[in-house]
Amino acid sequence: MQKEEAKINCTIFQKQEPVIKDITDKINKAKNVQGKARFAEELQKEVNVLLSCSDHDTKKVDCMNCHTIAKLRVKTADLIIKAKKLT
Repeated sequence: MQKEEAKINCTIFQKQEPVIKDITDKINKAKNVQGKARFAEELQKEVNVLLSCSDHDTKKVDCMNCHTIAKLRVKTADLIIKAKKLT
């Protein structure tokens, strides 16, 4: 099955997406929770760039999609960081 690339028409999203995907790959490859949590903190910082976008327009579908994806990524990073605290 082939992955579909994100088709959000936004220069900020297009710039951040490869950085975020790289960090996500590092999270997936990390051997322990501590390593995953370290990358999850990086992920939060990069995703916050999208959530604090000065060009955000609540009426644009691309902006709504970007924020939805970003919020899911923040929740994922939060869960990983909380898992570290449990170990």
